[in-house]
Amino acid sequence: MNILLVYPETPPTFWSFKGAIQFVAKKASDIPLGMITVAALLPKEWEKKLVDLNVASLKDRDLEWADVVFLGGMNIQIQSFREVIRRCKARGLKVVAGGPLVTSNPEQFPEVDHFVLNEAEITLPPFIADLGNGTAKSVYRTNEFPDLSRSPRPLYELLDHKKYAQMSVQYSRGCPFDCEFCSITLLNGRKARTKSREQFLGELTSLYDLGWRGNVFIVDDNFIGNKRKLKNDILPALIDWSQLRRYPFRFTTEVSINLSDDHELTEMMVKAGFVHTFIGIETPNEESLQECGKTQNRQRDLVDSVKKLQRRGLTVSGGFIVGFDHDPPSIFEQQIRFIQQSGIVTAMVGLLNAPTGTRLFERLKAENRLLRIMSGDNMDGSMNFVPKMDPDTLIQGYRHILRTVYAQKAYYERLVLFLREYRHPKGRRQRLSGAEIQAFFRSLYKLGMREKGRRYYWKLLLHCMLRYPNKLSTAVTLAIYGFHFRRVVEAL
Repeated sequence: MNILLVYPETPPTFWSFKGAIQFVAKKASDIPLGMITVAALLPKEWEKKLVDLNVASLKDRDLEWADVVFLGGMNIQIQSFREVIRRCKARGLKVVAGGPLVTSNPEQFPEVDHFVLNEAEITLPPFIADLGNGTAKSVYRTNEFPDLSRSPRPLYELLDHKKYAQMSVQYSRGCPFDCEFCSITLLNGRKARTKSREQFLGELTSLYDLGWRGNVFIVDDNFIGNKRKLKNDILPALIDWSQLRRYPFRFTTEVSINLSDDHELTEMMVKAGFVHTFIGIETPNEESLQECGKTQNRQRDLVDSVKKLQRRGLTVSGGFIVGFDHDPPSIFEQQIRFIQQSGIVTAMVGLLNAPTGTRLFERLKAENRLLRIMSGDNMDGSMNFVPKMDPDTLIQGYRHILRTVYAQKAYYERLVLFLREYRHPKGRRQRLSGAEIQAFFRSLYKLGMREKGRRYYWKLLLHCMLRYPNKLSTAVTLAIYGFHFRRVVEAL
């Protein structure tokens, strides 16, 4: 069979980094890791072709070639997702759909022929068997969570590596915490299921052997969900692997704030090659943290926790939310103050929404406050429920946060504060690719000559070269991110 795997287009958001990746002449920030993992689960004798609509277009000849189209995606990709279905059905092609979007809301897509929901390691094999026998059902789902030893090495060979800013690898699924608004535990459970050391390092080695060098995103729900295994098994091996190859990868991942309590674990991560982590801060308001069950963030100095990680060698990005029932009128200024004081340069601020099936969704449904299925776009200013705060006040306050923290003066002040706290790993020279060197010269032109407020960029470069010359690459990267964020905020 000829299997066409299609990954929908993601519209511009904070996470797309579309304004930043142009500096390194890339088409997309992230790869469709789920799609190339599904491809690896398909029979080896089947022909497979991937079209990622973030880096290429879906051509008629692709559809003519295909016997079946496999389609996956997230809520934010729903418009592109529907358009792919429309084109497939116009040609009489069968569509097999999976991923978070349809797992949560399959009833929204009556045109889909077969749903392979939840985790494909369990639901895809019976579908393949039934398809071969001519008895394929319309829905395949499970309440089980697979052992990740059953997960194959993704088919990275299907990708055009030159078009992506970073590669992705998954080590674990699931998170031990259960925040009310989060769909992670609904989709992947509360137990951190992990791959073996051999699997994990094998996937990294396959990327290395394919010639990849640079950024690798470990796309776990919470990388430190099983600290003991990390300390005793994974990180010691990863440290040896990275040192032997002279640190070919710069790792990024997602963790919970309690990483800051574990000095040993943080040091091991940095020694293994981690340079950046995303953390869900959500809010500095203690009552709102209690409301949403964010226990790991409560009763601690969150600013100090962030700075501990920065001082140990990690850049920290933060997720922030407004719209909790317990948010006071002062929440907008509280968020601004926290973001500025913490030195979190990349602050992803969104309005609270309730993903289908989460505890928040069920609570709001019981309270008769739900309005619609969430859009998945944290930049469209929409909410799918009736908030306690006046909606107009909430939306205006949300926009005020973004326009304040991404104004050039505030952004560069925050960047300088971060550089003061951040400890660059000693004895490790950062390899710069040709694309990164090109990005630096493009930044001189775009940020230093063309952009209004360019004096802030020149002041940053001078400050960095005089005081933190070993942090110059990090400073330039974050300045380029700022360019992207300003473009996004201007579109609000």
